[in-house]
Amino acid sequence: MTVDVRAAARRPLHLALGGALVVATALIPSAESVAADQTSEVTLPYTCPFPSGPEKVEVAVKAVLPVSARTEETIRPGDVSVDVSLARSALAQFTALEAATLSAVAELTVRNTVGEHTADASWQQLEAPAVPLPPEGEDEDGVVLTATGDVPTVAFGSPGRATIAPAALSLTLASFTEDGAPTTPPELTVVCERADDEERPLARITVRDSAGPTTPAPTPDAPDTPVPGEDDAAEPPEKPDRPAPGLDPDAHRRIDDLTEARLEALDDPDPGSCPIEIPPEWVMTTAETYAAGYANAVKLDGAAALGPAFMKVVLNKRYINDSCASTVDVTSEVEFEYQGKRQLPPTKATFLSYGFMPTTATMVLEQVGPPAVVQTHTVTNTPTYPEESTVTAQLSMRLYDVKVNGVPLDVGPDCRTERPFEQVLKGYGQSYPPAGYLVATGGNLTGYAHIPPFKGCGVGENLDPLFTSAISSVGKKADNYTKMTQAPLCVATNPDGPDCPPKVPKPER
Repeated sequence: MTVDVRAAARRPLHLALGGALVVATALIPSAESVAADQTSEVTLPYTCPFPSGPEKVEVAVKAVLPVSARTEETIRPGDVSVDVSLARSALAQFTALEAATLSAVAELTVRNTVGEHTADASWQQLEAPAVPLPPEGEDEDGVVLTATGDVPTVAFGSPGRATIAPAALSLTLASFTEDGAPTTPPELTVVCERADDEERPLARITVRDSAGPTTPAPTPDAPDTPVPGEDDAAEPPEKPDRPAPGLDPDAHRRIDDLTEARLEALDDPDPGSCPIEIPPEWVMTTAETYAAGYANAVKLDGAAALGPAFMKVVLNKRYINDSCASTVDVTSEVEFEYQGKRQLPPTKATFLSYGFMPTTATMVLEQVGPPAVVQTHTVTNTPTYPEESTVTAQLSMRLYDVKVNGVPLDVGPDCRTERPFEQVLKGYGQSYPPAGYLVATGGNLTGYAHIPPFKGCGVGENLDPLFTSAISSVGKKADNYTKMTQAPLCVATNPDGPDCPPKVPKPER
């Protein structure tokens, strides 16, 4: 499916088919942060050659697997289980040995396929604990052996629709008497084959090219766009105006009201078809953009320029349409990149430490942990389609090249905040007519951050208290105001569009 995020200028279309809500909707990049994994399960018929003759065996395979991956990305199946259902007729040879319990070790051949490329993997040493055998004469159906264990990882080398499908199955069955002693013989190994030719994979995974779009050179919109490394003794950015010019003044109230309505709808014991989650492979796509802005340092009575930050975006990792509450929630992810590192460009800032001493430093904000999350909440029963977006990133601040009153101060190579901190930015907009901040078209995002104490500062002397008292927040208060301006997205599915290559926005104070 080819997806163009700029289709967000069209209204979502809802089609009811056979009582189920099928959503063909414009993309509204946003939502909640969750790993794009799924619990996959398939039940298959096998034929196993027991001493008494061939037996039909039902096998259910289950594993947690991603719905999408990049080429060469390591995929680790989780919570793997293989349930083997043995009919009473298959147990005759064990009851004849006066066995009371039966355990198993399973080995499942798994066929990994993408395009014309196929490779088999062996899921070995899956162990099923002993289960009691039903006494003869009781009309029990048989037993179910549940084999679990860790299995090898897999990586697909080329993009496409990949499948992971169970193939041959080997069972080593061990039987024990009532007192726990092994029977004679103690084990039986059977090699089972699929009993039909129907293609029923355990999971289908969308594999995308890990290379993605190349990082383009910045294209400044204005000559006064800040350049990384330039000295910038900036005035603090202005506090946010809400709502933004052109926005429906009631947009934010309606967002809050509809959020409550959505929660009430989810509590409904008979919610019908609400909400519906769209599989990521239907809507997920990649994009690139730049953002630039300013961050206040309250104690230093100044602001540091940020960016221009190059961002790689994965849109629509999760997409939830809730027609009962008239909302759409979308989750996207963002990775910062500068010269191959997960960080914003270094920036120089000049402050007056303690109100009188000029201090310059080069500051780097490094992204840590998982990708930044973009959550967008849209109300769809209001003509303007009001939208609230929240960007949450985990960052660490590092300082170097520090000068106090023009004299270099050696802070060492690892002067940084003692722990990562959370930067949360919010943007408000509407689709009809477009106004304010929208993920696809960009705009202003504002928020606050709590700067933790510093550690590792100083060579030969401990300068941690100096930077902690000069820069860090008081207590846990998030008092450092940030304002970022994002450019429109350059979407991979529309590389020749007017927003490609991505441009550097002019930051606003």
